Amino acid sequence: MAGWNYIAGVPETDDQQRLRFQIELEFVQCLGNPNYLNFLAQRGYFKDSTFVNYLKYLLYWKEPDYAKYLKYPMCLYFLDLLQYEHFRRELVNSQCTKFIDDQQILLWQHYTRRRSRLLQTPNANGANNESNVQNSQTNGHLNQKIT
Repeated sequence: MAGWNYIAGVPETDDQQRLRFQIELEFVQCLGNPNYLNFLAQRGYFKDSTFVNYLKYLLYWKEPDYAKYLKYPMCLYFLDLLQYEHFRRELVNSQCTKFIDDQQILLWQHYTRRRSRLLQTPNANGANNESNVQNSQTNGHLNQKIT
């Protein structure tokens, strides 16, 4: 699908489309950083209707064909929140930004710990945790039928 260069009024070249894709990919991922959001808010970007419209335009990154390129999917959550004026207004407050940053770190820590538990090496009898869970569920199901 060919893009359109609205400034020049002509279709974009393949190189221009590739460059725009890379720039927008990088920018969308920057939105996953609460401190960057605070930086934008303190400089008044979120009060600019053109910038707010650009944030709305960037919602296409939520589509699977584009989201698969994201390294930091948390940015899509913030992109959603940035559609709300109240959220954009609160980002000026450094304490609010610090709270969001802390919550994000806690989420990552919880996710990392939980993932490492699920991916632990095989236990003493040689079975991994996933097969233990399946066995306990199957045994529990069998025990219910027997009793």
